[in-house]
Amino acid sequence: MNFKNLKITAFVHLYGLLKIPLVLFVSPRVVELSDKRMVLKIPLNYRTKNHLNSMYFGALGIGAELSIAAAAVVAISESKQKIDFVFKDYKADYLKRGDGHVHFICDEIAGVKELIEQSKANPNRIERKFTGYAVVPSVSETEKIMTYELTLSVRNRSVKA
Repeated sequence: MNFKNLKITAFVHLYGLLKIPLVLFVSPRVVELSDKRMVLKIPLNYRTKNHLNSMYFGALGIGAELSIAAAAVVAISESKQKIDFVFKDYKADYLKRGDGHVHFICDEIAGVKELIEQSKANPNRIERKFTGYAVVPSVSETEKIMTYELTLSVRNRSVKA
């Protein structure tokens, strides 16, 4: 893990501590964050596994959400504006069991940043759908265990209508 990813992981943990404590419970780690891609890892451990020794679907949901939300939080922080975000909907297809550490991958981070940028001058709530997938690298780097789709909704409280 490089210093940038370590710094973003610490930021996600702090945000989780202050805003969403359940995030800390699954111990997420940022593996990669670039202008186009986010890779977030949630380890399979006693907190995240179910009675079949695979990842509990609640932990999979947290990972899917965070793979998009972490990029949004970083972009909002960099914007220096009061921008709120919420996920409007969530759709997931569970294709296989997550029987190892799971990597959640979103290749649409540029779109997340564009959405935050659009909200800087717009007082109205705006939204956009984002997709991603999850893999278990110890089993296969390319075989998807899950695909997901979330609608991110943002509103700038700094701009008055």
